[in-house]
Amino acid sequence: MNKIKTLIISSACLLLSSQASSAVFNFTGEIEYYNDVVYTYFTLENDEVDVRVWTDSFQSGVNFDPITALWDENGNQLAQNDDDYTINPETQTSYDSGFLLPTLAAGDYIFTVSAYPNFSNSSLLSDGFSLDSEQPSSVSTGAEWSVWLDGVDSATVSPIPEPSTYALMLGGLGLVGFMAHQRKRQKIS
Repeated sequence: MNKIKTLIISSACLLLSSQASSAVFNFTGEIEYYNDVVYTYFTLENDEVDVRVWTDSFQSGVNFDPITALWDENGNQLAQNDDDYTINPETQTSYDSGFLLPTLAAGDYIFTVSAYPNFSNSSLLSDGFSLDSEQPSSVSTGAEWSVWLDGVDSATVSPIPEPSTYALMLGGLGLVGFMAHQRKRQKIS
């Protein structure tokens, strides 16, 4: 349930925020199994320099060891990394991972995070990850993940909440707006 709450809050903030150019995004949540993969989708409207995507969740062993990969919109792997905590040394600890991209062309990208040793099977996202066929086993250390993106125009994270949860979230936001409108009308009368 905590994972869904985090995704709902992140999604709601994203829905309410404006589409500012070159923004910083942070998504957090929990994975349950070693073969879970977190997919973060992001877009660059223009060619950019010094784009950073990273994890800062390892926290010196409090949580799992993340493996990251960067994919283009067609699912072609651009890079894979296990342990680069130099992307943001102020918040990352050993075994965190990510990429500093000196130049990145306009387009859509996918940043994946998985738990060690769940590496991608090949340079194609469609080929999956090494633990896909394994029986799910619970993460033995902390299961919290944190992903940061700096220099991107928009970003979302998946798994997106189930459709019923997403509908409840949007319905709740609509109900809050309706109630505020009704209160305003009552004060005027």
